[in-house]
Amino acid sequence: MKILFLGSPLFAKNVLECLYNAQYEIVAVVCQPDRKADRGGKIHMPEAKMFALEKGIKVLQFEKVNQHIEEIKKLDFDLFVTASFGQILSREFLNLGFGINVHPSLLPDLRGATPIQTALMQNRKFTGVSIQRMVYEMDAGDIIESKKIEIDDEDDYLSLETKLSNLSCELVLKALNKIKNKSVVFHKQIGEPTFTKLIKKEDGLLNFHEEAEKLFGKVRAIAHNPGCFFFLDNNRIKVLKAKVIEKVCDENTVLNEKKRFVIGCKSGALEILELISPNGKKMNGSAFLNGYHGLLKVNDAS
Repeated sequence: MKILFLGSPLFAKNVLECLYNAQYEIVAVVCQPDRKADRGGKIHMPEAKMFALEKGIKVLQFEKVNQHIEEIKKLDFDLFVTASFGQILSREFLNLGFGINVHPSLLPDLRGATPIQTALMQNRKFTGVSIQRMVYEMDAGDIIESKKIEIDDEDDYLSLETKLSNLSCELVLKALNKIKNKSVVFHKQIGEPTFTKLIKKEDGLLNFHEEAEKLFGKVRAIAHNPGCFFFLDNNRIKVLKAKVIEKVCDENTVLNEKKRFVIGCKSGALEILELISPNGKKMNGSAFLNGYHGLLKVNDAS
């Protein structure tokens, strides 16, 4: 079975690697263009592209894949597989053949581009993976395979992404085997759909007038990218890890409690466990406080 693969980030790369290791023929990998990864202007290739180049697989990079239908038509594939592709496929593209999508949620829940982050931001206890038939409406196709997994209290984006990648590999291979054997059964999505939203850099601002649990979920979800931060004496502090503790001080107030970096919230408090200081140094919260000589005043984000 010849597969055209569409996907860009690490989650997509993991699914692609699974298909490759299962000895499916990948005729090409379609992914997003290379992007500048930091302020220094360093160019970053999508993880799926890096894997494809390593294995000698043809790579196509399009800002808008729907404008390159004629080029796609020239490829000899039996079906296409998408995973975290990041572009909406047109009706014309979908008419090229049968396609399946690997989506890291239990559809119709958490449709859209950020299901892993959203599950963590909402402090959910479980999520899952759905393998669905591609249709023009976003994440609305019939389900071929799905499976639920628990979200551990210690999970952050990177650990949950790994779990969901592993589960995706299991399910996509089962789905492809059924398609190949012509034994596939499609199931309509059941329930009212919910939708995720795109996450912007400004969404990472921590507002300590909110509940500690909400801020903890945000740190778990997006500390890796685009990042969580607040301002202390007008200095930007990037938070990498945190945990919720009992409320020990007023909201938006810093307390150096037993050498712990604690900030009061609307309910509960957030202990900053790991951060990046204004000078760019990664350190734990207590070490930061020990060497900090400011007023310990959190700039109001309300």
